Amino acid sequence: MSPYADVVALAQQLIRRPSRAGIDEYGPVLAALEDWLAGRDLPPRRLYDERGGVVGLLVEIAGGRPGPWWALDACVDTAPYGDQGAWSFPPDCGEVVDGWLRGRGAADSKLAAAMFCRIAAELHGRSDALRGGLAVLLDVDEHTGGFGGARAYLADPAAVRPAGVMIGYPGPDEVVVGGRGLWRATIAVHADSGHSGSRRRTTPGAVSRAAELVRLLDAAALPPAEADFPLPPKLTVTSCHGGQGFSVVPDRCELGVDIRTTPAFDAHDAERLIRDAAADLDTRMPAPRPTVITPVASWPPYRLEKDQQPAAALLDAAAAEGLAVRAKTAGPSNIGNLLAGRGIPATAGFGVRHEGLHGVDERACLADLPAVHAVYRRAVLTLLGA
Repeated sequence: MSPYADVVALAQQLIRRPSRAGIDEYGPVLAALEDWLAGRDLPPRRLYDERGGVVGLLVEIAGGRPGPWWALDACVDTAPYGDQGAWSFPPDCGEVVDGWLRGRGAADSKLAAAMFCRIAAELHGRSDALRGGLAVLLDVDEHTGGFGGARAYLADPAAVRPAGVMIGYPGPDEVVVGGRGLWRATIAVHADSGHSGSRRRTTPGAVSRAAELVRLLDAAALPPAEADFPLPPKLTVTSCHGGQGFSVVPDRCELGVDIRTTPAFDAHDAERLIRDAAADLDTRMPAPRPTVITPVASWPPYRLEKDQQPAAALLDAAAAEGLAVRAKTAGPSNIGNLLAGRGIPATAGFGVRHEGLHGVDERACLADLPAVHAVYRRAVLTLLGA
């Protein structure tokens, strides 16, 4: 049998227990992890959100010498299946075909969760030689965007605050050492209501005013990328809702706006840009009520230096294993942004090759598993002084 048969078998069990965020119950997938870990004398501790729901499992391995704690994190909730008729295999099949593990969550991130469990089991038998400790977080509230597992871990008074976190997203060519932040808001645009066929009506409705605001936002000038941060900020209008029928001029239209931020264009700058555009709209196209902006989310951008831990340990371990891996700053946000906001450095991506991430026919390349496992194991041992 393959020396990684236990990792693959656990990942298959996880895939065969659907855990789509906000759709499926998480009990079955967490039970599979609990059984596997308990069978290796590593019973995990459950983490709960403010409503009492389980949002993750935590495995803790204390070293025999003092030192900082480090964490591995992999989510076991997943994206939805989408159009199942477009898949060429069942999304929960968990089959291995031609060296690829198939099914939703194979790449993001059930195979990584299984591999991190294996690393925990390997270190459990030699913990006396380690400095500090290792925490393995297996969370089920990642794809909701709530990151409840990470939040519960950081809020747990019984858990040691980690000096850094490595998040097991897939992709063997890059270690994600940073990401743009975000600032999101809803914008309520108002107008007088009325009949669409009225001859007396001469002022634009809320949808027309919202369309003008979209034009202003699309034309807004954003700064270029910075020398020490490779991605520029980005503004996107992501939703538009207004109107209730053909014969009524709507009095309200709501827009959703997502702005990706950078160290030189932060949440304050993003909000100011939106408020300036709304003020411009209200001046040039007056309405009975001013435009209302409601911020709904904000994450800080972050970027680690190559010599900063845990990025340095992961990059050095990859080089020691003969892999050509580069540091990358990501455009999308991730748990690393949450951790950065708490002052905890994080990497957010190094793993196996993959296809169909969040799409159809998701699968993960098992041929990459030995090298990826070796890199993480070497990095963890370096951080723990072994």
